[in-house]
Amino acid sequence: MTVALPDTLAHRVRPAAGTPEGALVLLHGRGADEADLLPFLDLLDPRRRLIGITPGGPLFLPPGGRHWYAVPRVGYPDPSTFAETWATLTAFVDAIPEATGVPWERIVLGGFSQGSVMAYALGLGAGRPSPAGIVAMSGFVPTVADWEPDLAARAGLPVWIGHGRNDPVISVEFGRAARDLLTAGGLDVTYEESDAAHHVDPRAIAALPAWVERVLPRG
Repeated sequence: MTVALPDTLAHRVRPAAGTPEGALVLLHGRGADEADLLPFLDLLDPRRRLIGITPGGPLFLPPGGRHWYAVPRVGYPDPSTFAETWATLTAFVDAIPEATGVPWERIVLGGFSQGSVMAYALGLGAGRPSPAGIVAMSGFVPTVADWEPDLAARAGLPVWIGHGRNDPVISVEFGRAARDLLTAGGLDVTYEESDAAHHVDPRAIAALPAWVERVLPRG
């Protein structure tokens, strides 16, 4: 299957084993690139029912690698760089249904660190279509000018949150705050907390394939 996505963002595509039953979009963390989460596609979707897409952040900032926004303070993305990336990323993701034949309601958005922040922004933003679910690893719901979550329109949306208690980069309190905010908003939150630092704990995400199957059932 040939997938013609916009060249506005570097990206990798992992084809489905047959006709895609959905799509899994994973966004990397600060300083990584579009190849970083490519192995996670098979981890979350071992049967390859879904087409997998891993875009790369458009910014190159110190200390190196790709970024989604500048970081003046954890939890509060720089408004200017966030807005520029937001416009580019939303246009890229909005092209997925036409390019793949997968409707928005069959797309799972996920990410690690900065990538989870952008997954939240894409999946919860006011005026945005609702995805099938959100996977947020070691991130936070952003506080930034000109963006706000519309939780009332997301009641029942499945969200999987994973965070390490020993995370020295993005405190576990951010993960707990996201859990509490989304649960109070009526979303279907699964929260996994482990002894990990700022990395993905394989033991914490062992149940994710079953979660993906639940939010994207066959047929």
